[in-house]
Amino acid sequence: MSVAAAAYVRSELHQGVKAIEFFHPQSNSLPGALLRELASAITHAGEDPDAKLIVLRSAGDGAFCAGASFDELTAIKTEAEGLQFFSGFALVINAMRNCPKLIIGRIQGKCVGGGVGLAASVDYAIATEAADIKLSELAVGIGPFVVGPAVERKIGTSAFSQLAIDASMWRNAEWARRKGLFAEVHPDATALDEAIRRLSGTLAHSSPQAMAEMKKVFWKGTEHWETLLFERAAISGRLVLSDFTKNAIAAFKAK
Repeated sequence: MSVAAAAYVRSELHQGVKAIEFFHPQSNSLPGALLRELASAITHAGEDPDAKLIVLRSAGDGAFCAGASFDELTAIKTEAEGLQFFSGFALVINAMRNCPKLIIGRIQGKCVGGGVGLAASVDYAIATEAADIKLSELAVGIGPFVVGPAVERKIGTSAFSQLAIDASMWRNAEWARRKGLFAEVHPDATALDEAIRRLSGTLAHSSPQAMAEMKKVFWKGTEHWETLLFERAAISGRLVLSDFTKNAIAAFKAK
């Protein structure tokens, strides 16, 4: 089976909880097609009258999400291709932002780059102690431009700038909890899943109208992201064509 064939986005509804799971064999990195599928799944879940809330999760017991696909990144030849590639996470973040249902994030492992953006864009992130985070974009000559607004909104400008500037340093899950990225941190996946069952069970019996109104309040002031995130994607789309970035990515892949 090819790598592309093994990757997937799946949705499952159980007792009012819509679980959306994504998987990619390369540490749950996300190529463009998978990002578009994920954005579509979130939008459809938001429109499903039987879904009271959403749980976003990735498969496996390794990384939650290693960011964007490096294979696709190295194949970019033009600014237009760069814009399209970096727009993938913009589509997913905007889908989560516009979704009228509350989204719980199950963060079982490490988050890199776009993975940090996903964790920042759920409404309530529950993580394990293994969920270290890193914004690695500057290390390869670009920057966390697309996910930046989501991360900065959640943890503030100071903490976001620390992650963005020291792009090679991992921060542990407790750091992320103190800064507000994670709402809860648990010792292992068993405790993580128990916490998610508890909260999702409560929310599934809460008022859908009240939760939808709460979500509007939480995301107030982000309406301009419909254009901002794609403007940010264009910046990365230009930078990825530089010799610096090409050499940095080649060196990274050669490790």
